[in-house]
Amino acid sequence: MKKWYAEEYEWEIEVTGFLRGDRTEHYCRNGEEIGDRYRCTYGCPVNESGQGICSKTMLLMFPIMEAVRSGGSLENIGGSGRYVKDVVCPDGCVLFRMTAKPLGNENFFRGRFYESPGEE
Repeated sequence: MKKWYAEEYEWEIEVTGFLRGDRTEHYCRNGEEIGDRYRCTYGCPVNESGQGICSKTMLLMFPIMEAVRSGGSLENIGGSGRYVKDVVCPDGCVLFRMTAKPLGNENFFRGRFYESPGEE
């Protein structure tokens, strides 16, 4: 992999709780535990051990990430702050807190990074 674009945001996703009981055995295949943290910029979130977040949860989170990348506030879709939103996994098991951190880099589309050099 050759990452060539410096993304605008870094994401931290933290497991904050469960909807049923106090553990995920027998209903969460990913084995999430309260306090687990995942990080990413554009790719899929991974934890310190290199394990990825649940693929179904990523499907839920990607449009939320795109809302921030396009200049939106998560408060407009129920977030507790411009860059913070709590979500429940699609299986209704695990609670996650998504937090975006602006990195100060230029937007991919406004900066026209999708064009080849010299292309107009």
